[in-house]
Amino acid sequence: MSQERLTMRKIREVLRLKWERGLTNRAIARSCSISHSTVGEYLRRAKEAGLNWPIPTDLDEDALFRLLFPAPSRSNSRVIPCPDWSLIHTELGKKSVTLRLLWVEYREAHPDGYGYSQFCELYRRWAKRLKPSMRLSHKGGEKVFVDYAGQTVPVVDPDTGEVCQAQIFVGVLGASNYTYAEAHWRQDLPGWTGAHVHMFAFFGGVPEIVVPDNLKAGVKHPCRYEPDLNPTYQDLAQHYGTAVVPARVRKPKDKAKAEVGVQVVERWILARLRNRTFFSLADLNQAIRELLDELNVRLMKHLGRSRRELFETLDQPVLKPLPELPYEFAIWKKARVNIDYHIEFEKHYYSVPHTLIRKEVYVRATERTIEIFFKNRRVASHRRTNVRGRHTTTLEHMPPSHQKYQEWSPDRFTRWAQTIGPHTAQLVQTLLASRKHPQQAYRSCLGILRLAKRYTEERLEAACRRALPAGIHSYKGIKNILDAKLDQVEPEEPATVVPTVHENIRGQTYYR
Repeated sequence: MSQERLTMRKIREVLRLKWERGLTNRAIARSCSISHSTVGEYLRRAKEAGLNWPIPTDLDEDALFRLLFPAPSRSNSRVIPCPDWSLIHTELGKKSVTLRLLWVEYREAHPDGYGYSQFCELYRRWAKRLKPSMRLSHKGGEKVFVDYAGQTVPVVDPDTGEVCQAQIFVGVLGASNYTYAEAHWRQDLPGWTGAHVHMFAFFGGVPEIVVPDNLKAGVKHPCRYEPDLNPTYQDLAQHYGTAVVPARVRKPKDKAKAEVGVQVVERWILARLRNRTFFSLADLNQAIRELLDELNVRLMKHLGRSRRELFETLDQPVLKPLPELPYEFAIWKKARVNIDYHIEFEKHYYSVPHTLIRKEVYVRATERTIEIFFKNRRVASHRRTNVRGRHTTTLEHMPPSHQKYQEWSPDRFTRWAQTIGPHTAQLVQTLLASRKHPQQAYRSCLGILRLAKRYTEERLEAACRRALPAGIHSYKGIKNILDAKLDQVEPEEPATVVPTVHENIRGQTYYR
């Protein structure tokens, strides 16, 4: 079932990139880590199902799966013989031989075979795989190439004198060579996504495609044919309405613009800063920005125009507008809903609808919020907290009646405790009041009250009397007192200490 959910997420992304972004099948295949023939198959099925973009919100993943992959009909099925395309291709090389002639000969041998238009289409698909070529002419607003420079810049801590090497992020637009650069501490996911946010703001818009290298911050599993994007990086792409198409492994020509852009930044910016000492990242970025502006207005000899001039002519008019709010960094994590309808994130527990017990969900954690998704739908949202071992529970997520404790209530626990003794009742009331929702304390209360069967009510009352002044309000704490038989030991009265004052020692009133 998990694999099916993953497939449906990729299908939705394929349809978005095709119908909203207008990408080619091969670009979509590289972005979604699938083969281009699979992309074509998904698009064909969506067209046959009458789908369009955006997909209706009331169409969940199960319904979409049944719509795109209906149960095969066993009736009226026939096998269409497939031509030998290699032979067709060889015959076409002969003088005066055409596809129509070869189709006529094919139909003579197979009267129930493909029609002429389908025959030609299948041949063209096969022929495209013979010698695939890639033209590196870029349209305005189409691509931005991003990478890290190999050279770093030392930054000195003014307090300790420690030297840290700042990493230099570089982004270059394909059509105009308009360049962006900034420094941050590490090549990690927060720095990588943050640099993209700043780059899009610098451009004042968003290109159609982002072409990164296969670094770990952006690509989770590098592969020459099917790289797998980091979920956070993919989330950023969806927020800005762009597509991420990583360069192929060990194919530097795929990101030649980035390679040249890095070289230009190293020569015209970093080399000019080699004799300067920086004591903060902000000072370094300020210096980079000043030299970056000079770089973008400098004339390029081979074109006779500056990067900024080309940017204003080619890229800027066709860039997508920025979203209302910049992307907020988020961490994605898988989680499984526990039997108490809570998931755990960094030792804190957040509730989800009780119908999702034991289901696998995705957690999206930002600096301020925790969002929980099931089958690509958000089912819960909470304010993030760093308090460990506690619960954040929404009332709507609770079942109408708990299967195991539906007959219990705070009043019933209190009445039961009062039959044992006032100290037991006080401890149970304190335990119930310590939780935001009393149901979260039912298990502990039940365990404490059941200790009366094992140790007698008198001993339990004595243990609670001893535990209350010590601030012990848990099942384990009461059980430890009973096991150690501390309830049978009378608490010692604190000794009265009479201070001894020497006659030669001045009192506190002496200095008044």
